[in-house]
Amino acid sequence: MYRTYEDMPKIKLPLDQEIKVSDSTLRDGAQMPGIVLKKSHKLRIYDYLHDIGIEKVEIFLYNERDRSAVRDMLGRGYDVPEVTGWARAAPKDIDLVIGMDGIEETGILMSVSDVHIFDKMGLDSREEAEKKYLNALQYAIDHDLRVRCHLEDITRADFEGFVTPFVKKILEIAPDALIRVCDTLNYGLPFPEVDLPYGIPKMVKLLKGLGVKDLETHVHDDFGLGLTNTLAGYWYGANWSNLTFLGIGERAGNTEIEKLLIFLICRVGGFQKYNPASLVKFAEYMENEIGIRVPRNKAIVGKNVFAHESGIHTAGIIKNPFTYEPFPPELVGGKRQLMIGDSSGNEVIRYKVEETLKELMHLDLSIDKNDPRIQSIKNDIQKLYDDESRVSCISDEELRAYAEKYFLLETIVEKDISKKEE
Repeated sequence: MYRTYEDMPKIKLPLDQEIKVSDSTLRDGAQMPGIVLKKSHKLRIYDYLHDIGIEKVEIFLYNERDRSAVRDMLGRGYDVPEVTGWARAAPKDIDLVIGMDGIEETGILMSVSDVHIFDKMGLDSREEAEKKYLNALQYAIDHDLRVRCHLEDITRADFEGFVTPFVKKILEIAPDALIRVCDTLNYGLPFPEVDLPYGIPKMVKLLKGLGVKDLETHVHDDFGLGLTNTLAGYWYGANWSNLTFLGIGERAGNTEIEKLLIFLICRVGGFQKYNPASLVKFAEYMENEIGIRVPRNKAIVGKNVFAHESGIHTAGIIKNPFTYEPFPPELVGGKRQLMIGDSSGNEVIRYKVEETLKELMHLDLSIDKNDPRIQSIKNDIQKLYDDESRVSCISDEELRAYAEKYFLLETIVEKDISKKEE
């Protein structure tokens, strides 16, 4: 029987590989239009990522504000996340990483689609791009850096004519290089029968077949397929994914780190190495301090994730939270809310009245949901919505007033009348 969270069977990764997560909130996320991450913001985000247990972060080093933040991150002395750099395929960018004591790895941007090579970068040929990228890679290797090769816009690139032979040359220079496949405009698809350049499964299998040891996905969310493509990467052999918290980033953003973590923790067997207990607080920080609005219905961390109003749902939650909650709120630092509105039934009103009377009278009371006083409260509330004078839920203070009116004041009045009749 499936009646508790523990009863539900968990799935397994087909290849059973160890998987890890890297974060780009401080790099790609910082490029989200309309926000500015101050040094204090970056440090606090880094602390949250440490609390969760994320293995790696990447960050720009182009200005002194960034470099100062990195020095303070390194000064924290955390084992995780490892602080890594990010560079364009140019020695001057890589020099910034080399010059930062404590950083041992950098990503190198290597755009592989024709529109990026010819139109964005203004190069004359694919061969010119390849030479530029391999020279930068060699420069980083010669200066004892570990490297990630970021194959930008790979889901719109020519594999047979460019990507495949290029990756072979990368591995000749750096056999241990991490290859990041960047689904830059979310053209990728998670289905195994889809051909290259769109098919994430075929892409991952091809690159692993070339000898890539560490393969990472970096998926944007323009078509809403960020999480599915990231999971497809893991399912077919990738062992890293690069994500951002709340999915922040350019345009529609990136795959959300919180969604991936909770899916893995709750649905995949033996996946308990991350601590998600601060996710809700992390989201509140991003909203209150940085100004990123978190939709109420945002999966995992939205205010409505554990809020229940309708009659059927609240009745189920009161009897067994597993009925309508996919995981316990405390897993992510959330809190359950039972709310009363125009779709609420007697059961949630009864439950909330019992709570209120317990608070008022310090007594554990049991009230039947068919108690006429409960029905009277429901009628009063429904009248507000029927008159269309109310567009919000009933607050706890308002419910307290209803409880006092029907369960305390009416009782006092009835007793007073009885005494007079005697």
